Amino acid sequence: MKTCKSITTACLLGAALGTTMVVSAQDRTTGRGTGPIVFVTSQGLYYDSIVLTDLPMKGNFQQLIPGENGLSTEFGPGEVGHLGGRWWIDSDEIEGMSAGDMYFLCPLLGPGRETL
Repeated sequence: MKTCKSITTACLLGAALGTTMVVSAQDRTTGRGTGPIVFVTSQGLYYDSIVLTDLPMKGNFQQLIPGENGLSTEFGPGEVGHLGGRWWIDSDEIEGMSAGDMYFLCPLLGPGRETL
């Protein structure tokens, strides 16, 4: 059951990102698979990640923001505000977290790097 949910979350995440995720995965030379790459703005670093499972809308989540260069977020590993990979994406375009958004576990894999 968890595998099915993980695949669903990965597909939804890919749909939310459009082709950006595919381009990022093809360019990756770290040997860490094809999970999404997340840019942490406060650190100026890119992190590989892996989508593990979707989560119910309970507890604290850190926002991931899809953009033309992939996913970004404000805080990364070692910083106050980083929630260890508990993410939400505003997929219904309603300001703030709501039932129509995506909630999932997707830890960042260190170390971060300066280039995509």
